[in-house]
Amino acid sequence: MSRLQVVSGKGGTGKTTVAAALALALATAGKRTLLVEVEGRQGIAQLFETEALPYEERKIAIAPGGGEVYALAIDPELALLEYLQMFYKLGSAGRALRKLGAIDFATTIAPGVRDVLLTGKACEAVRRKEKDGRFVYDYVVMDAPPTGRITRFLNVNDEVAGLAKIGPIHHQAQAVMRVLKSPETAVHLVTLLEEMPVQETADGISELRAARLPVGRVIVNMVRPGVLDAADLELVGSVRRSSVARALSSAGLGGARRGGHAEQLVDPLLAQAEEYAERYELETEQRAVLADLDLPLHELPLLAEGMDLAGLYALARELREQDVS
Repeated sequence: MSRLQVVSGKGGTGKTTVAAALALALATAGKRTLLVEVEGRQGIAQLFETEALPYEERKIAIAPGGGEVYALAIDPELALLEYLQMFYKLGSAGRALRKLGAIDFATTIAPGVRDVLLTGKACEAVRRKEKDGRFVYDYVVMDAPPTGRITRFLNVNDEVAGLAKIGPIHHQAQAVMRVLKSPETAVHLVTLLEEMPVQETADGISELRAARLPVGRVIVNMVRPGVLDAADLELVGSVRRSSVARALSSAGLGGARRGGHAEQLVDPLLAQAEEYAERYELETEQRAVLADLDLPLHELPLLAEGMDLAGLYALARELREQDVS
């Protein structure tokens, strides 16, 4: 299993939720996982129902079996100060640059610099070891930018290494790319069974492969439960209204005691059945598209009661049962 798990996906697919559930799943059985946020939205803190994450690694959850989940929200400005101190020993001079606004200027005006810092910090956590030689974290899970810019985000160090031919920046960029383009890394894409997210997933996988970045799995999120089986679906559109009305009456539905008539329920029920059949056909088509991508495919259910901490643990358990972790 790759030690750096990068999770991306089209906006609205629940990639942050999947990243958090994956971190919990990987931490099961006594492992230690670091969950990294790079977009500054504090989505991880909301999911784990904790206060906003600072720029430090903080334990936020205990996984089944005693494992631990830590989290880190990377601040590009503070990461740049750390970088300047590490490679150039600027110390107080770096803090003075921040007061003058130079740090904010560098990370805002030059987005490539920002992405170098974010990926570099995550890769540093992957490589970090204890004094006895063991890795500090068994796994690092990154809640990464959306599919539309994930390849550029991960590949930015290749561009920087090409621009800076010598010196600390060049060596740092090369070290980061050695992690990102190695078996240590896997980039997972989260999607829904809808046409636009599935197409963006397919496009994202093509871009990642072209950039020689390691693609991991496709995770279909918020899958609605099946209601009708194949035999029932064949009847949709051909069943008679009178037959449905009689069946409702026989079941005691729509009678006077319930304030209505069975006939009044027929049209809404048939409309729902047709809508379900149409959605089922669409989802079947999208599953076929995803299957053609030739990647491991997993599905997570739509939680009827909405997402909370208990739901997050339930999704982590589902990932474990599907052997995603």
